[in-house]
Amino acid sequence: MDNVLTKYLPERAVPACLELIRLNNVHLKIVNERVTRHGDYRRTADGQHLITVNATLNKYRFLITLVHEIAHLVAFEKFGRRIKPHGLEWKKTFQHLMLPFIRPEIFPSMLLPLLASHFRNPKASSSTDARLSIALKSYDEQQSEKSYVFEIPLGSIFRMYNGKLFKKGNKRIKRYECVEVESGKMYLFQPNAEVELIHS
Repeated sequence: MDNVLTKYLPERAVPACLELIRLNNVHLKIVNERVTRHGDYRRTADGQHLITVNATLNKYRFLITLVHEIAHLVAFEKFGRRIKPHGLEWKKTFQHLMLPFIRPEIFPSMLLPLLASHFRNPKASSSTDARLSIALKSYDEQQSEKSYVFEIPLGSIFRMYNGKLFKKGNKRIKRYECVEVESGKMYLFQPNAEVELIHS
């Protein structure tokens, strides 16, 4: 496992991650990319703690995702299964588990202030924190051909990963109002949602 994790994690984070995996009896599976999620935790029928993480994530996002999922496991074990998946108990657990990793030996210095800000009140997904998500994406090996919603001009038509077409509208506080072309329904998009620009 040690050798495998060095491929996916920042080198200085590997020993502490191995310890978290061992302490919590985690069965870790590194899987092919799923568009809708970076990782997943579930308890299997035989009582195993199964955590899956996408193999395509860069090392920093992989680390955040792995600790995010271990925090689900720890919070459920400590506070019971009835807690909200991303409620206060999970947030406190995630903050506590992540704290030892937010150091310059593990994360690049440009990410540290963004991580410190994010972990004051962690969200259900680091992708909903636009500034952190965009900063993390700059460390991806393959730079995507896709655009962010906030970058494309007002009135542009864009395609989502599910093939649906949308027209970009005005910004409402933090998110953008976008109309699905076929149905005319209004949807709110995070500014850092990755989309394929069809025409502007």
